[in-house]
Amino acid sequence: MERAEWLLAGALALAFAPALLALADVWSALDYQSHGYLVPLVALWAAWSGGSERAGLSRRRDARGVALLAVALTVYGLGLAAGSAPLQDLALVGAVAGGVLWMRGAAWLRALAFPVAFLLFMVPIPPDWIRPLIVKLQLFVSEASVTILQPLGVGVARQGNVLRLAGGESLFVAEACSGVTSVVTLTPLAVLLAWLLRTPPARALVLVAAVVPIAMAANLLRVTGTVLAAGRFGVDVVTEASLHELAGLGVYVLGCLVLVALAGALAPARAAPR
Repeated sequence: MERAEWLLAGALALAFAPALLALADVWSALDYQSHGYLVPLVALWAAWSGGSERAGLSRRRDARGVALLAVALTVYGLGLAAGSAPLQDLALVGAVAGGVLWMRGAAWLRALAFPVAFLLFMVPIPPDWIRPLIVKLQLFVSEASVTILQPLGVGVARQGNVLRLAGGESLFVAEACSGVTSVVTLTPLAVLLAWLLRTPPARALVLVAAVVPIAMAANLLRVTGTVLAAGRFGVDVVTEASLHELAGLGVYVLGCLVLVALAGALAPARAAPR
């Protein structure tokens, strides 16, 4: 990087420091946003790994980058005034794109399109958007679990997102069991896999769309397994914090493995991975 580029990067880092601190707070507070810590690291790695492909690109400053930076900073100011973390972070991504365009030109921005666009996954989803989805997923997982378990002879009934067992005990399908964390965190993984394996756009869309059924199937497995285990060992045993978290981690890893396997199946046979 040239001196002017380092100066611009430093100035943007200082200007967007409040947004970055707010981001860290959101990532720490919400399970479904905890992947945000990894997103900038993955974007930096993706930008670095493609260095050889950009070796022949000429650097030519583009004044349109200044305009994009001005728009991004305006949006950032509005986000600060409104206290909107998503707006501030969208402005940060726009500023990064504007800086690349200004310092190195459109060819470089096109070459860095994936790592820059991948930064969008660190932008937190507004809570007002995600809460209704969590409630719907909780009810879906609860109802689907009962639909699966009753034909197997398991005595279980549903009241909202509470499962009543035959022995009178109850299991609450919490937000962690809704599948929203799996959906939100597996989506960037699917996009990254499609990019790494050079998957054609149509197949890449299939891979990303498969995140929802994979996440739902994994969480259904978690809930139905918990009900079956509760009938055998008791609710207190299966809902013990460490055991319950271990079960959640297990089904999440299973979902990741299924997604990786599907990505490999959809990847073109002759294309060399990045």
